[in-house]
Amino acid sequence: MRIRWPRRVFAQVLLVQLATTTGVIMLATGLFLAPLSAQLDDQAMRRALAIAETTAAEPGLARELTTTKPSADGPVQAEAERIRLATHALYIVVLNTHHVRWSHPTVSEIGRTVSTDPSAALSGQEVMDIDRGTLGPSARAKVPLRDDTGKIVGAVSVGIAYDSVRAQLLRTVPSLLLYAGAALAVGVLAAFGVSRRLQRRTHGLAFADISSLLDEREAMLHGIREGVVALDARGRIRLVNDEAQRLLGLGPDADGRDLDEVLPPGRTTDVLAGRVDGADLLTVSGGRVLVANRMPTADGGAVATLRDRTELELLGRELDSTHGLLDALRAQDHEHANRLHTLLGLLELGLHDEAVEFVAEVADGHRASAEQIAERVHDPLLSALLVGKSAIAAERGASLRISPDTLLPDQVVDPRDLVTVLGNLIDNALDVATFVEVELLAEGTTAVLRVSDNGPGVPPGMRELVFTEGWSTKAPPAHRGRGLGLALVRRLAERYGGMARVTARAGGGAVFTVVLPEALTSRELTAMGESR
Repeated sequence: MRIRWPRRVFAQVLLVQLATTTGVIMLATGLFLAPLSAQLDDQAMRRALAIAETTAAEPGLARELTTTKPSADGPVQAEAERIRLATHALYIVVLNTHHVRWSHPTVSEIGRTVSTDPSAALSGQEVMDIDRGTLGPSARAKVPLRDDTGKIVGAVSVGIAYDSVRAQLLRTVPSLLLYAGAALAVGVLAAFGVSRRLQRRTHGLAFADISSLLDEREAMLHGIREGVVALDARGRIRLVNDEAQRLLGLGPDADGRDLDEVLPPGRTTDVLAGRVDGADLLTVSGGRVLVANRMPTADGGAVATLRDRTELELLGRELDSTHGLLDALRAQDHEHANRLHTLLGLLELGLHDEAVEFVAEVADGHRASAEQIAERVHDPLLSALLVGKSAIAAERGASLRISPDTLLPDQVVDPRDLVTVLGNLIDNALDVATFVEVELLAEGTTAVLRVSDNGPGVPPGMRELVFTEGWSTKAPPAHRGRGLGLALVRRLAERYGGMARVTARAGGGAVFTVVLPEALTSRELTAMGESR
């Protein structure tokens, strides 16, 4: 049978951990047993040396060695056996300088020469080693035997059975294996726990699946037309795709940095950081209208998605402009119908002179109103906007008045920006007031737009809040959200390097003032363009 390597990540990690744990336990056991065996050998040799030194120190042993002959019942044999039995040594051999034994556990060996060389001990040295003699392998020690004058008259050789040393070593093995088994069991349980946690975190995927998912994620994140920003639990950016970089104006070095560090303070930062709750939240970033959604993740972070609604918002505003135009046409149609009915009545009554006078008066009134706007506002787009808004105001029963101080030359760099600003301000005013006054001024190359009304005004504590994206006191229309008009006005003013603010109007109401530096061309440049 062929053993197949598991595909799952947790199974592979479990096998690797088990193999590593088993190998470490076996290596540690071997490293422990190797010095233990050497330590037991050294202890046995030192024990033999101690017995040999004690035997050699026995009083009268040297004299008995030199005054008696070797025999099984001699005093040397008796003393040596007494000590051997007391110390459980394998043997105690007392020999003279001619290597002849005076004692031995096997009495037949008494009187014979020893099987190992005792010359080192006879020369005054102490010897310890593991060797094999007539009684088999043993841990042995040899010491010189001296008489009362200090002269070496023989040697004492003591042996400890090596089987007892081996038995002592083997007795420690079960305990050692028990500890090793317990350590292995703990290691297996820990490896299993880690693998199970890894299984939950990887959802049982294989390494190949994880690699494929990462490749697919990269392709998807950088290919979709929605911005994606992933944040960790500390609010640091851990992923931002290409579209999010474009929408938020972020660079490639945004990864790993705090959100508040790479984005300016404002609603966009608050929405992405989770300080604003809700779904499909509208925000403005760099002149773009964005729809943001934020979804928390299990690790305490979050993933935010951004959709660019700038084009949709522009279409909505164009729709609003179309509705405004229709309202203006409807108002004019209603007004013309009333005047035609009046004219018809005068003709049927035969009041021809009065009918002529009425037509002349109406024509002069319309002409005077349009000419008054055109005289003060020379840009055709702005003057057309004011004429249309005047008709809408009349239809709503309100009055739209052009300030006598208004004077704006035809030097506007981008009339569409001023149309956006002025249209938003007038629409907001007509929603809450019956009287609206518009003032347009040119101060060098700076355009100043001021719209005042007699509405309820804006409390001081809310004068900054009204310019916040998504803030509105009115219900949103079906095709787009509310709370973006004034936010776009401020962003546009800031893009020009100017400002937008709201103050109180004398007598009640509000005054919105927008300053747009460099919104007008200088007269010198205009003259040069005309001369060409």
